[in-house]
Amino acid sequence: MTQSVFIDGAVGTTGLEIADRLSGRSEFAQIILPEDKRKDAVARREALNDADFVILCLPDDAAKEAVAMIANDRTRVIDASTAHRVDPNWAYGFAEFKKGQHERIAAARFVSNPGCYPTGFLGLVAPLVAAGLIPADWPYTVNAMSGYSGGGKALIERFEGEGSDIGFRAYGLDLNHKHVPEMQQHARLAHAPIFAPAVVQAFRGMLVEVPLPLAAMPGAANADALRAALEGHYAGSAVVKVHSSAAPSELLIHKAEAPSDRLDLFVFASAKGDQVRLVAMLDNLGKGASGAAVQNLNIMAGLDEVSGLRV
Repeated sequence: MTQSVFIDGAVGTTGLEIADRLSGRSEFAQIILPEDKRKDAVARREALNDADFVILCLPDDAAKEAVAMIANDRTRVIDASTAHRVDPNWAYGFAEFKKGQHERIAAARFVSNPGCYPTGFLGLVAPLVAAGLIPADWPYTVNAMSGYSGGGKALIERFEGEGSDIGFRAYGLDLNHKHVPEMQQHARLAHAPIFAPAVVQAFRGMLVEVPLPLAAMPGAANADALRAALEGHYAGSAVVKVHSSAAPSELLIHKAEAPSDRLDLFVFASAKGDQVRLVAMLDNLGKGASGAAVQNLNIMAGLDEVSGLRV
């Protein structure tokens, strides 16, 4: 049976990528508003209430307003904004990061799409903390870099506009980035991690790194045990791959990276085994945004979760 989908905010970077992944799929029919009705409250309200599924690709406040406009108990919602990611009434849309999450998403009416950086951080840290292999009360740091598409049209223009010479942009310097509560809550950490994000001269792609000084961490397991635990946790996943100890000597983000909906995880260890670098590699527009939304849509609709994805 064909089910209807309305992408509210369909002309943004995330919305366009979701529409691309849904194009040509017979399971879904997209509700598309004419350009002159795209911001019309009456037209949006009608589409929000007519759709079987709504995917919100909006700023936080606008996403909350859109949810409030839904006046039925039938329409199911995936929110790609930050607005509901720590709301206990919303299922967190990262199907692989802990046991039972896939089932929670499948049964949920409201699903919050994870942030791109938190997807990498939680993919690495949450299973290890849950297994007791690294401590929940450690002061973790997160060093991460993303392609500039993650900042939407304004940042794309800053990097691609005439005369731009930006090669690297460090931000979040006030230590108050909106992704931090999401990381802390879903990894069940005692302390908020120190998050150091940056943007590089590449359209898409992302590296998220969590350094672990194992020798100083009470009760921490060794690198092989950490890798084995991640391999066991993600065994059978078509989206998440944990790479073996024969890891590459470098990881690259290319200026023209191909779209991907995968999440690749690495455990790099020092020769003595006293230090580890946990690294996640993903597409900020794929598993970090649009790919995750389509994966959640598939799960909620009872379909193969990787339908339409690039894995």
